[in-house]
Amino acid sequence: TAAGSRCLLLLLLGVLGAPALGDPGPLEDVVIDRYYIPKICLREAQMGDFIRYHYNGTFKDGKKFDSSYDRGATVAGVVGVGRLITGMDRGLQGMCVNERRHLIVPPHLGYGSIGVAGLIPPDATLYFDVVMLDIWNKNDKLQITTLSKPEHCNRTVENSDFVRYHYNGTLLDGTPFDSSYSKGSTYDTYVGTGWLIKGMDQGLLGMCAGEKRSIIIPPFLAYGEKGYGTVIPPQASLVFSVLLVDFHNPKDGVFLEHLEVPESCKRRAVTGDFIRYHYNGTLMDGTLFDSSYSRNQTYNTYIGKGYIIPGMDQGLQGVCVGEHRRVVIPPHLAYGENGAGDKIPGSAVLIFDVHVIDFHNPEDPVEIETVFRPEGCNVTTRNRDFVRYHYNCSLLDGTRLFSSHDYEKPQEVTLGANKVIEGLNSGLLDMCAGERRVLIVPPHLGHGESGARGVPGSAVLRFEVELISMEEGVPEGYLFIWHGEPPASLYEQMDLNKDGGIPAEEFSTFIKSQVAEGKGRLMPSSDPEKVIADMFRNQDRNQDGKITPDELKLKSDEDQEKIHEEL
Repeated sequence: TAAGSRCLLLLLLGVLGAPALGDPGPLEDVVIDRYYIPKICLREAQMGDFIRYHYNGTFKDGKKFDSSYDRGATVAGVVGVGRLITGMDRGLQGMCVNERRHLIVPPHLGYGSIGVAGLIPPDATLYFDVVMLDIWNKNDKLQITTLSKPEHCNRTVENSDFVRYHYNGTLLDGTPFDSSYSKGSTYDTYVGTGWLIKGMDQGLLGMCAGEKRSIIIPPFLAYGEKGYGTVIPPQASLVFSVLLVDFHNPKDGVFLEHLEVPESCKRRAVTGDFIRYHYNGTLMDGTLFDSSYSRNQTYNTYIGKGYIIPGMDQGLQGVCVGEHRRVVIPPHLAYGENGAGDKIPGSAVLIFDVHVIDFHNPEDPVEIETVFRPEGCNVTTRNRDFVRYHYNCSLLDGTRLFSSHDYEKPQEVTLGANKVIEGLNSGLLDMCAGERRVLIVPPHLGHGESGARGVPGSAVLRFEVELISMEEGVPEGYLFIWHGEPPASLYEQMDLNKDGGIPAEEFSTFIKSQVAEGKGRLMPSSDPEKVIADMFRNQDRNQDGKITPDELKLKSDEDQEKIHEEL
């Protein structure tokens, strides 16, 4: 109260010998000057509390008789129970941590008329400068304050978990004694197995990865009467500011979150499949350690065969094409105690956010789905047939690659002539004109591990094909075949002007007449003139521009085969 303050001021002035007021005589009680009071005072020292403090003790003339600073150790004891001189017992009560007080203790509340031999004379008034450093009580419990907590927390710390955390450790007065940040690495240990002080074992329980806590630990749950080295004095309360980086249990397996599974999933990946996927890899605190997106290239590998860390081998089992999946991997199924490189610390839990682009098995055939097949379909495509077709080609994730609709006319090809990838060739066989199909072509029947221009390596391709038309082909190695027996006097019929030489024009006229009369057919092509020119070149063996009787031979004679009689 204001009256009390005036009274204290009068007492203080009297003690200090204010000349205007005169000497009021001996002090009746301890005089307290609270010359520094901290803005935040969580508790005040009460009777029965354990306290730690520093002090200097002097006489009225300023001569020092004692100092905890000179001894290099704080004083610890119980306040208000008669273990200190009465003036000190009274003068310390109600103090906050970090509060500073001047105390004036009259003789009868100090060492009285006896004093202390060789140190304090009889009837001495004592002057103390005190700073309070620590207050605790045997009934205290751990004080836990949650400073921040992540929105999502699937699991919290339990006994026997292995934790990785950062911390700053201070005494109750704010004096720092240790920090993991200064060491540049987390503190890694088991919880509840005796590796930590009791207060920390208790204080970490129930934490989420990414949570921040302030944990105030009384000495009997910390280092007690012995303290620790030179940094933690005896009977010291400890304050830890803790950030839990991650934790796991040695018994943990892979944890899966199915974030987004496509509605249509015809097949799920199994051991032995080759999978292409994008991923972001983060630590539990959200730190990104790797990303396939940053390289603009999928990660491609077999699963279940040991090519990747065990946790991913397990975590990719059963995925669908197009699935988004989160795979949480404990360190014993990842990079263990040693970590990897400078981005994955030892004993780190890894989180992979995976997007599956496609997968296949090296044994897969072309997958054919018939979308439309005309009625009365009697004639179907075979190898060596010449076909015209439209197509759209994309990756399984829908990325458009190529389309015949981008050009003026359909695609043309002779089947079985190695002009298109094997999977597309297979998918175009046994089709009718007008038929539409969807083909899923695995890479070993497509563009393989290397890919092609615009096609990633090991990519599964999706073709939508429509057969526009088809022409019956000729056997491999032939450019023309007769439907029946060839003319008996072939050279004479071909030598139209009977001059003993067949130039290109005569040869072309003859072959075209055979085709027009239905006696034979050319290898189908968009350019029959080129086919005939190739035939002429084959027969004009000396390349003098005309075919002589010696040069004209049936291919069957050359091959010594009698399957067909053809040029």
